[in-house]
Amino acid sequence: MANLYWLIIGFLGQALFSMRFLVQWWASERERRSVIPLAFWFFSVAGGITLLSYAIYRQDPVFIVGQAGGLVIYTRNLYFIYRERMQTPETSTPC
Repeated sequence: MANLYWLIIGFLGQALFSMRFLVQWWASERERRSVIPLAFWFFSVAGGITLLSYAIYRQDPVFIVGQAGGLVIYTRNLYFIYRERMQTPETSTPC
């Protein structure tokens, strides 16, 4: 039963991770240019954490290193986005 549980977690992680590509594609189609929306990074982190958990369960060092390295990049990008938003004053339009 534990194997089935972890298999479901693995597929859930893969689904979350795959959603980032769909989100990026939809956003780019909408804008008619290549863009990476904020949701891309959130799906990357959610999928990466879930897949890292599965990799640790499987004790697969190649998979663990790959997912852990990716998580560093995804969270760093979210940090940059958050920092930029905090430094950029909001522009308001007069009523």
